[in-house]
Amino acid sequence: MSLPADAAASGHWGPPYLLYLGNPADELAIKTARGVAYWRPEWCVGQYRHPDCKTTLGLPDMGMAEARAHGADTMLIGTANAGGTMAAEIVADAIAALDAGLNVAAGLHQKLRSHPDIVAAARRNGRALFDARDPAPGIPVGNGRPRAGRRLLTVGTDCSVGKMYTTLALERAMRRRGCAADFRATGQTGIFIANAGAPVDAVVADFISGAVEWISPARDDGGWDLIEGQGSLFHPSYAGVSLGLLHGAQPDALVLCHEPTRRHVRGLPGYPIPDPKACLEANLAAARLTNPAVRAVGVALNTSGMPEAEAVALCRRIGDELGLPCEDPVRMGVESIVDKLLACFAN
Repeated sequence: MSLPADAAASGHWGPPYLLYLGNPADELAIKTARGVAYWRPEWCVGQYRHPDCKTTLGLPDMGMAEARAHGADTMLIGTANAGGTMAAEIVADAIAALDAGLNVAAGLHQKLRSHPDIVAAARRNGRALFDARDPAPGIPVGNGRPRAGRRLLTVGTDCSVGKMYTTLALERAMRRRGCAADFRATGQTGIFIANAGAPVDAVVADFISGAVEWISPARDDGGWDLIEGQGSLFHPSYAGVSLGLLHGAQPDALVLCHEPTRRHVRGLPGYPIPDPKACLEANLAAARLTNPAVRAVGVALNTSGMPEAEAVALCRRIGDELGLPCEDPVRMGVESIVDKLLACFAN
């Protein structure tokens, strides 16, 4: 996923970060910045917002030059939108950051290196550009052959329901218990957090399953690869990437992620959120193509829009209905899901 040598000036990029918010449409639009700030707070110097921006990460507001003076190395464009396009203000702000001495990284589908003025600014300042949604060359076609090791995949009733957060929470909880467990990133935010991974929604469709096989190769240490899910089998726009993940991961275990306050899938009011049980059954059926022994081990709810007592009661009810541990990874942790996982695969 490295930047081609002719795209911008050579050099390294990375934390400490100035997280770019700009003026996002809603809270979900800054999920990349929020994810990095939550999981890697030690990497974040401050946030850059337009004067009319209503959202915040709670970090110090800084201009580009001020952030550079406070030790920031890279401005990370932490916004996302449908289609991953780069608006005119983002282009202007990226150029300003480069002129202030910062490197620039982004996770948009439209690449930094595709804009000649951004490339020119990087070259004249000796700064680096990084596009997280830039698949590595040579990704193979998936082959579906069984490989050593254990794998867990998070799946969802919709996109942006907490699959990355759940996967990272599982990694942290398992490592605290002394288990070998590794987060495998498949989206731009996860790639920034892990400094590795494959942006599967930017991979040509025929190679999606191969990309997942590539980031989660055979392992013989008894540990787990915890693979970040994307999209949803029930989302008309993004079901394709979800299916490719299911086949390439060859998961031994699935965790279903769900946001109970949503009434329709993101961006498409005509498509209601699926029933969690039906969604889980559909994912298990699809996963059986490459791992007939796959099983569900838990449900992760995003209850951020609910009072705590109501959230606890809902987790209990859904857990009882599905016969699985059910928790909010942020509010409650994932210990009961880890208990279930380790009990199911004790031998």
